Amino acid sequence: MPELPEVETTLRGIRPHLEGRRIARLIVRNPRLRQPIPPEMPERVAGQTIRSLRRRSKYLLIGLEHGSLLVHLGMSGSLRVVTAGSPPRTHDHLDLILSDGGILRFHDPRRFGIFLWISMSPEIALVEHPLLCRLGPEPLENDFTGEHLYRSSRSRRVAVKSFIMDSAVVVGVGNIYASESLFLAGLHPARACNRIDQGGYERLAETIRLVLRASIEQGGTTLRDFVNESGAPGYFAQSLRVYGRAGESCRICGTLIRQQKIGQRSSFHCPHCQPQAIDAGSAAFFDEE
Repeated sequence: MPELPEVETTLRGIRPHLEGRRIARLIVRNPRLRQPIPPEMPERVAGQTIRSLRRRSKYLLIGLEHGSLLVHLGMSGSLRVVTAGSPPRTHDHLDLILSDGGILRFHDPRRFGIFLWISMSPEIALVEHPLLCRLGPEPLENDFTGEHLYRSSRSRRVAVKSFIMDSAVVVGVGNIYASESLFLAGLHPARACNRIDQGGYERLAETIRLVLRASIEQGGTTLRDFVNESGAPGYFAQSLRVYGRAGESCRICGTLIRQQKIGQRSSFHCPHCQPQAIDAGSAAFFDEE
């Protein structure tokens, strides 16, 4: 699934090819996405100039002269910029054709993505659209702090990994990034979130930023893939410390990495580097795999 760094990399890859360009027309080959594309949408966007592009969580907002395009890549979606005449592949559901001949092509084999015109400007959509208005802070912005995590966790008893994956708490911390951030912070993923002190959350906020920034920087090396006519965008290889490494040695201490289910998601940790506190507040509702 594309996560925040992949979406940010997508934004950086397509922005130079879209910003300031005029939309000539929209071709919809298959309208049956997570939210079906309405038949009037091509007429709504044709002739409009693209004024801005921005990311909120894993959503992309493409600001137009009138309204915006709201895009989510879902489970398997991707965006590429191709040249006029490039033949569509299977699962290329939509082409946004620009007046200079460029094409923004939306590819989504599982069709869980979103590509919709909304009547709101990006600024209004951020505070009023139901998919955006309840989202927590961006992890790379100044309002995301250890103090925010500490305050938000006081009345909660869920495992800290589930807590930081809650988009109402902070956006963009997916399963991989949660496991990696907790490892760097030295926190067991099943620890009850209300049993972690502010110092622990200060470390965790910093490691979340560190992991996401490093992933975005790695993603920058694949920007050329967003204008490659022959292949899908190449999401970058992760330099993973614990995720997906069950049974392998910890890169720090040599202890074998363990895999557990927390909140129905596979989780990975080092028992030595991330000891589980033995107290009444531990969230012991996970199963070893």
